[in-house]
Amino acid sequence: MASGGKKDQRREARERLVAQREAQARGARRRGRLLVGGALAAVLAIAVGVGVYASKPAGPGDSEAGDRPFVRPAHTAGEDGTVVPYGREGAKDLVSVWLDPRCPFCAGVETGLGPAFKERAGAGDYRVEYHFATFLDGALGGKGSKRALNALGAAVNESPEKFMDYLRVLYANHPQKESEDKFGSTATLLSLADEVPGLRNPGFDKAVKELTYMPWVDRVSQAFYGSGKKGTPVVEVNGKEVDVLTGKGLETITPEAFGQLVAANRKS
Repeated sequence: MASGGKKDQRREARERLVAQREAQARGARRRGRLLVGGALAAVLAIAVGVGVYASKPAGPGDSEAGDRPFVRPAHTAGEDGTVVPYGREGAKDLVSVWLDPRCPFCAGVETGLGPAFKERAGAGDYRVEYHFATFLDGALGGKGSKRALNALGAAVNESPEKFMDYLRVLYANHPQKESEDKFGSTATLLSLADEVPGLRNPGFDKAVKELTYMPWVDRVSQAFYGSGKKGTPVVEVNGKEVDVLTGKGLETITPEAFGQLVAANRKS
């Protein structure tokens, strides 16, 4: 009886561990990338193959701002321009999006819902505000998140429309693995900018090559940590976080389903 009891206890312990791992995996898939620590995170990362970072929370990565002066890109909002808005300022509803340029789950959100964000915000249905993180540079090494954000700053300085189009192009060509520092290459960022009509000009190219907006990038990165967000992607409707990833890889809900989320979370 004692032997059988011990077997039952071991079986129950294994079942609890499996259930715990599955729950952690679902949570990680919903959030995409989490800034967490501890041995449990390391075990889960190996066991279930999800993007969970072990050890201490990752910082935004090394700064390349140097002694460059702070330059705020045109068409930005918030303190120091750390928010990139698109759409009418007085729109009834607000969609807030937090992304890291190297995050594939963020690419899934922008690829799946970005066109709808641009269309519906352009039509005045709601306003979209983009916030950016660069913690993958700090977690994995490299410069891709920050350099891509510098290039996005150069794009929004041209126009909000060019920013939206360039963001779509970047995520359509995102690194398949976060460890691949594809966006750390200036040549890659400029080549992808060729896909946005009218974006390439001497001013844009200079800003990308000379990292003109890197002091701004650092402030955007710090604003992410000040927001209290624990990872990316995050999507909020009127301040309420909503799930837009289905849990099937990088797949998102449909634009129609997202429209229903906006309606369900509309301010009274």
